[in-house]
Amino acid sequence: MDRWAWLTGAIIFEVGATLSLKGALDFPILYIVIVVGYLIAFICLSQTLKAGMPLGVAYGVWGSAGVALTALLAHLIFAEPLTLVMWLGILLVIIGVLFVEIGSQHASQHLTKQHLTKEHSTKERAT
Repeated sequence: MDRWAWLTGAIIFEVGATLSLKGALDFPILYIVIVVGYLIAFICLSQTLKAGMPLGVAYGVWGSAGVALTALLAHLIFAEPLTLVMWLGILLVIIGVLFVEIGSQHASQHLTKQHLTKEHSTKERAT
């Protein structure tokens, strides 16, 4: 499975488990959903890393998407407040994660170029 699909699964299960925390206050049986949800979320997150996504990117996207979705869904489901300042905070977190992703891609390209240059130099010395 694709690393982004694994990460999406991790986000969905983490958000579901987190939202269930609120419901478990009235319905303790939901603690089962919480434990299972977090377990599956961490399994999906580990598969994301196994598929090759850098840890900083995976955790950043997972965390920021989790915060944004949890805040939005808690507003819709539990009528919790979602103010303009909260939206701004969520936006800043997402922007920060985008910078981490862009930096990760740049670093990956730089390392690939270094590796190719090193291989080329080694082949020239061998001939």
